[in-house]
Amino acid sequence: MTSIEQIQDFKGKYPKQLWYLFFSEMWERFSFYGMRGMLVVFMVSQLSMGEATANLQYGATQAWVYAFTFIGGLFADKILGLRRSLFWGGLLMIVGSIILSLDPKNFFFLGISFTIVGTGFFKPNISSMVGQLYKDGDVRRDAGFSLFYAGVNLGALIGGYICIAVANGNLWSSLIPEHLRWNFAFGFAAIVMIISLLTFTQTQKSLGEIGLSPLQHLDDSKRKIFEIATYIGSLAIVPVIILMVANTEYTDYFMMIIGPASVLYLFYEMKNFTKAENMKLLAALVFIVFSIFFWAFFEQSGGSLSLFAANNLNNTVLGVELDPNGVNNSANSLFVIIFAALVGMVWLWMAKRKIEPNTVVKFGLGFLFLAGGFWVFYYTKFFAGPDGKTSLDLFTFGWFIITFGELCLSPIGMSAMTKLSPQKTQAVIMGMWFLASAYGQYFAGLLGANIAEASANASNLEKLNVYADGYEQLAIYALIAGVALIAISPLVKKLMQDVK
Repeated sequence: MTSIEQIQDFKGKYPKQLWYLFFSEMWERFSFYGMRGMLVVFMVSQLSMGEATANLQYGATQAWVYAFTFIGGLFADKILGLRRSLFWGGLLMIVGSIILSLDPKNFFFLGISFTIVGTGFFKPNISSMVGQLYKDGDVRRDAGFSLFYAGVNLGALIGGYICIAVANGNLWSSLIPEHLRWNFAFGFAAIVMIISLLTFTQTQKSLGEIGLSPLQHLDDSKRKIFEIATYIGSLAIVPVIILMVANTEYTDYFMMIIGPASVLYLFYEMKNFTKAENMKLLAALVFIVFSIFFWAFFEQSGGSLSLFAANNLNNTVLGVELDPNGVNNSANSLFVIIFAALVGMVWLWMAKRKIEPNTVVKFGLGFLFLAGGFWVFYYTKFFAGPDGKTSLDLFTFGWFIITFGELCLSPIGMSAMTKLSPQKTQAVIMGMWFLASAYGQYFAGLLGANIAEASANASNLEKLNVYADGYEQLAIYALIAGVALIAISPLVKKLMQDVK
């Protein structure tokens, strides 16, 4: 078996194992973002929900996805190990996608609940494995996470466009019967998830001891009992998730409890660490709290911006006819793929010259770009026709600006979590990072529902104005958050000590 030292002593920019994880994650993200892009439109057009209700359902669904990453990270840390956890999560996601492809209308919440639990076991653990390919202090780590992030976005680009465009009848409509469009769209998510899992199982030997069970010291039969109990428990929770997602007020209660509980758990763990390690964990908490605000705004993409795209956008970009929902789901991913490596190289170039901004300032810049993008979304209202349809070109430019915000924050954030947390709590901290996304998604649903409520029973042009004004508000809040972060950066830098 390859030792962890041999893996970390790689030559060149990237370890070969990064490429295997890259492709496994790419297909999984095709499945995830393909599904995510369909949810609100499906609920409004096929389940006849109101726009405000659909936004709340979307927020609850996505909040559960990310909340489960915290729980999945915990079980991976304590019982299953990263690899088994990832494999089990992938299986559950495949089951959920197949259920949705067979009968999405009648089994919507059942299929969604399987994918929620599955994503929780899959998602945090593959990121943790990427972190373990690098030694502490390896300056190539940020560039590695940026490349991995490009894989995430390649999957999101293809899945985000194809699934919703097929469902809307704007892609392959001559090949797919109209009454089966949604079935096929969900079916694509199932097929690519199978490819993702096969990619991982066929290449996991190269990972050496990374991600193996933390219970190696126990005898086989005892370890099996813990593992089987975890599998049974995760299946038993599916009906609970169905209840929680279908009744969003239950999700409200859950969100009031899980965040404070996870912070208390972290403080409990902190009594086992040194003062220096605890200071780093406090710095990680600052990033986690600010990321909630970032995702609450950014994740309008799956909620209110989905409905904005469906109702208020023309269907051409630079004269090319495209599905507006598909563009909303995938433009950001396309820009990440084009610019992720470039931004990674800029950080490396600046690091060599000792002028690289620290992680806190990068986070602050992320918010400033986010504010700029939402201001562009607001500005689309000045280009609208009397039918309430406005420029898809300008809307796409808004995503172009937001992408640089995401590149300042998300891959850097993941990398910072692995650098700031001791090895023993790595998956828990990564889980908390995703839990912050859960809160972001949850608040995204609430914000989207407020915008939708304000525009109920309005004409399309009035609706456009209400949505655009809502995005102007978000731009102002993002600007304030960015300025605040840059202002407190010296303090957070002190907490981070030697971590850059």
